Amino acid sequence: MNAIEFLCSFSPHFRPHRALPEPSLHRRKCFSSEPRPCLKELARGFRVPLEDRLRQSYVFRVRARNPRVKSEPYDRSADVRESVKFKNAALKDAVLSSSEEEVSVAWWEEFPKRWVIVVLCFSAFLLCNMDRVNMSIAILPMSAEFNWNPTTVGLIQSSFFWGYLLTQIAGGIWADTFGGKAVLGFGVVWWSIATALTPIAAKVGLPFLLVVRAFMGIGEGVAMPAMNNILSKWVPLSERSRSLALVYSGMYLGSVTGFAFSPFLIHQFGWPSVFYSFGSLGTVWFTIWLNKAYSSPLEDPQLRPEEKKLILANSVSKEPIKTIPWGLILSKPPVWALIVSHFCHNWGTFILLTWMPTYYNQVLKFNLTESGLICVLPWLTMAFSANLGGWIADTLISRGLSVTTVRKIMQTVGFLGPAFFLTQLSHVDSPAMAVICMACSQGTDAFSQSGLYSNHQDIAPRYSGLLLGLSNTAGVLAGVLGTAATGYILQHGSWDNVFEVSVGLYLVGTVVWNLFSTGEKILD
Repeated sequence: MNAIEFLCSFSPHFRPHRALPEPSLHRRKCFSSEPRPCLKELARGFRVPLEDRLRQSYVFRVRARNPRVKSEPYDRSADVRESVKFKNAALKDAVLSSSEEEVSVAWWEEFPKRWVIVVLCFSAFLLCNMDRVNMSIAILPMSAEFNWNPTTVGLIQSSFFWGYLLTQIAGGIWADTFGGKAVLGFGVVWWSIATALTPIAAKVGLPFLLVVRAFMGIGEGVAMPAMNNILSKWVPLSERSRSLALVYSGMYLGSVTGFAFSPFLIHQFGWPSVFYSFGSLGTVWFTIWLNKAYSSPLEDPQLRPEEKKLILANSVSKEPIKTIPWGLILSKPPVWALIVSHFCHNWGTFILLTWMPTYYNQVLKFNLTESGLICVLPWLTMAFSANLGGWIADTLISRGLSVTTVRKIMQTVGFLGPAFFLTQLSHVDSPAMAVICMACSQGTDAFSQSGLYSNHQDIAPRYSGLLLGLSNTAGVLAGVLGTAATGYILQHGSWDNVFEVSVGLYLVGTVVWNLFSTGEKILD
């Protein structure tokens, strides 16, 4: 093998650009004590292709048999690739290893974009419940200042649900038609403004307060359908339960934050400060949302190709809907199982959300600060158990258990757990045990996030926003009726009567869910 053949054997891409003299004619010059000029001359005889990302050239050092130059063995099985950079059109002499070609990527750029969307939705729901529960704490000093009786307090608490009810189905239609980014962004801005206007409305008069609270409900009403629409496009089935559990745990942690900080703000700055401070946080979230979020992975120009491929390969195509097959949707028993179960579930959940500070204050004799702090424990339990339930559900599905079975198991826990612990409240004789029962009740309630709240994307992924709006309308009706009815029951009965109604509805929901629900897709 001559020198040309030997050089070419390093790479099949290297071909001589012009005929070179036989090495024998240059033996004396090439293999003298200064071989470098010859090698450069030899290298110029090749057209070197520009390869790889940095478009670099390749050159190889040769040691010939010479008395003064000791030969070194060459391992032909090794993959020899040594890069040499061009500078000023000259061939440099330094050799770079392939490991030096690696480009480090910042950790935040490696973080999956779909989970950025999930975290942003989590943050929106955190603000959602912060702005919702602050009234549960502020209503105590407000009712003392404005002389409101329990019936008026129940009316004020329920007025939020008037607006919340109006935008459930509409929010689902808007999200499925125009995309979840615009709809969720609108909702956060709308309810943040309404939150900041609440103290002004309360001082003007009760009718104005009721209207502002209803307006706040309009903004929060689109949040769940819009979020469901976004996640149905961004999150594959294998991550569905845990992603939804994380987002909904934002609601629970929002309640924790609201209950923890509201008493402090009220004590230091007065009850209006709660609404002003919480309402202003929505503008911060909205700025980040505009810059980072997209309604679907197809719209995101910065999404890495490998993640886009993963999402699209494991998700259902979500073209914007043009017509809604109402007859087909409402003819399906699993849809009605969702609607009825959502009503039964939310009756108990919204009573706990809006009336628990009053329960702790009137029954357990905690003061305002203690009521707010004690309310934190059940919601922390819900945040933990929601994510635990999401992990359990996804694990069971990945191990071969059917989606239908998993959804039924998780929702049964979400119904029977709260029912059992609420029945124990009438038998406990200490505030500590009452708080523990309440925490266990709400902790098991959170398993519903991997049950009925994940089921919309299972049975109708293309209409998931609309379907959640439809079932949550029934849930909001439960909030309106349950919150107002609780005030009426307390004026004519006791807390035991309030809990008995909730337990009865939990049992009805358990039966309906296990008879008619499914985890299979029933609508395209």
